[in-house]
Amino acid sequence: MKWQDVATQSRIVPRAFYERDTISVARELLGKILVHGRTAGLIVETEAYLGGDDLASHSARGVTNRTRVIFGPPGHAYVYFIYGMYECLNIVAEPEGKAGCVLIRAAQPLVGIATMKRRRPKARSIEMLASGPGNLTRAFGITRGQNGADATKGALTVRQWKREPEFEIVVTPRIGIRQCADWPLRFAMAGNVAVSRPR
Repeated sequence: MKWQDVATQSRIVPRAFYERDTISVARELLGKILVHGRTAGLIVETEAYLGGDDLASHSARGVTNRTRVIFGPPGHAYVYFIYGMYECLNIVAEPEGKAGCVLIRAAQPLVGIATMKRRRPKARSIEMLASGPGNLTRAFGITRGQNGADATKGALTVRQWKREPEFEIVVTPRIGIRQCADWPLRFAMAGNVAVSRPR
């Protein structure tokens, strides 16, 4: 697929899409297109992180310099560093002032595959280039420099097909967390080969 095909067959997801409950946003981001620069991929796996009692969420500690973006306007990127080696991309949901964000766990590459391969030379297949949150940010060239970026405009955006694909959604507990680990807040496109696997 070429970038021109993505541009003509889709449109940027508006802010109102994100200004809703986090679980709905996490489910409905599946099948959308993540774009950064000239790389693009189909979002095939997400996780919802809620406010309030969700102790797995960074926002559980309230507003800090790190989490301020999560409580800000919806549709912005929250990018954080984990395990001293990976950056993870989230998109803020909920109305401003209420915490909620969606971790983008995996994407199926569509455009800029050669660039993704240069960034992820050890990936065994195209499907594995952006499978897993750390792999995804490396493949797309997303860093903490994009923290706070408005995903409704600019270089980092999410787009929706003018004709949305049909697919089934698999729901499971989130991966790699200790608190609230049994909450069914991981959503994946059923049967998609780019979906990450629990380690």
